[in-house]
Amino acid sequence: MKILYKLVHALYVLWAGLLFIMLMFVVVLLVIPASFFGRIRGGNFIYQLCRAWGGTWFALIGIRQRNIYLAPHDPHRACIFVANHISYMDIPAIIKALQQPTRILGKAEMAKIPVFGYIYSRAAVMVDRSSPDHRARSVKILKSVLKKGISIMIFPEGTFNLTEQPLKDFYDGAFRIAIETGTPIKPVLLPDTLARLHYRSIFSLTPGRMRAVFMDEVGVEGLTLADMPALKAKVHALMTEQLTKLGYLS
Repeated sequence: MKILYKLVHALYVLWAGLLFIMLMFVVVLLVIPASFFGRIRGGNFIYQLCRAWGGTWFALIGIRQRNIYLAPHDPHRACIFVANHISYMDIPAIIKALQQPTRILGKAEMAKIPVFGYIYSRAAVMVDRSSPDHRARSVKILKSVLKKGISIMIFPEGTFNLTEQPLKDFYDGAFRIAIETGTPIKPVLLPDTLARLHYRSIFSLTPGRMRAVFMDEVGVEGLTLADMPALKAKVHALMTEQLTKLGYLS
């Protein structure tokens, strides 16, 4: 029976992988012309394409995504989304969850992946953390996006959380931008992505539920950069508390 399960599961992972690639090539055919419509109009359309790609893929491989709102959320108001990061499934999950024009801050090395990297680089704002100039340029782009009423999404841990704690320490970026632009922070928790796809292997992929839990926003009115460490600690504590309640990593 165990051998049969492994065989069926391997076929499932193969099916999911082939579907992902097939849908990716369909999307890229639409991304190419959309790229000529500019960073805002074209970018918004590409983001919608990525949402459709993720939603279709999830439906076909048995992943049921559901948004849970712990507080009212206005999708017409720009904010800075921050989320926990522990799985390769975090990207499609967060894109599917955020149902408003958004730009994700992504790692520059992702752009090197054939085909996928082309799409990702046009749906996200890329950053090379090893280059101060590149980081500064990415922050400038994110601020300009916010001024146009488009939300941004940042994984404040920067990389996968490989610790035994709900969250790693946060980088300053999201919180500095929030204070400098007066934009509220909106935490979104992804408590099921690790169960759907463990970072150790693509063969850990399984069907099942995928929740995106939207917490209440954290305002930054009246804050200065001197308050940034306290803001960062506050958001970290709130997210840690809620992840613990959700049984994350337990």
